[in-house]
Amino acid sequence: MIRTALIALFLTVYTILVGPPLLLYSVCVGDVDLLYRLGLGGILFVVRAVGVRVRVEGVENVPAGVCLFVANHTSNADAPAIIGAIPRRIAVLAKESLFRIPIFGQALRLARFVPVDRANRDAAIASIKKASEALRQGTSFLIYPEGTRSPDGRLQAFKKGAFVMAIKAGVPIVPVACSGAHRVMQKRSWVVRPGEVVVRFQPAIDASKYTFEQRDKLSSCVRASLAEALPPDQRPTDLADPPDITDR
Repeated sequence: MIRTALIALFLTVYTILVGPPLLLYSVCVGDVDLLYRLGLGGILFVVRAVGVRVRVEGVENVPAGVCLFVANHTSNADAPAIIGAIPRRIAVLAKESLFRIPIFGQALRLARFVPVDRANRDAAIASIKKASEALRQGTSFLIYPEGTRSPDGRLQAFKKGAFVMAIKAGVPIVPVACSGAHRVMQKRSWVVRPGEVVVRFQPAIDASKYTFEQRDKLSSCVRASLAEALPPDQRPTDLADPPDITDR
């Protein structure tokens, strides 16, 4: 719990001291790049300081231009690892409660992050539509298609929103496999343990080749690619055979 306390203390002080002037600067100049870099930099600094290492593989698989990054979700520790590994500024479809945190929530909105209320289907659909429009306008997004953190680290079933977004926008999907984060910080636990988180970018899948009616096929292709890149103890139990990701 000491590591957790140190993280909470650092981020609270950092947010209070750095957040307001950065928010004001971003509003005045109409640019959130500095806010994004310093906000993410502060989070990554304290993550490294408590003994969490991030290893990144497959960056060469990230194409130029707008992308939809689709990642598995096992822990609160995987978000900073994945966002820090993505070689460009992105927005995230994130849970609505984060946007109610003072200063932090305002920063998320300025950075074009989109809140989603998973308990309200109509609100969730509206959030998907908003993110789809931002994607079409040139903002790359990160989304977790499982909808929530995996209870045991294994890849869960996917919801369809991410694939509807990618098909409508006609952008490539980059599967992002994150392993080891559930050992650093387990679901429903605030204990942070030192360890290594591996972020692996898989080859991009061109969503423009799929129609709306083929969204399930696209979902299966992306899920198989993610499963291939995960260690055996994080692969889904419903994929008994080696995943087939040749249909791209």
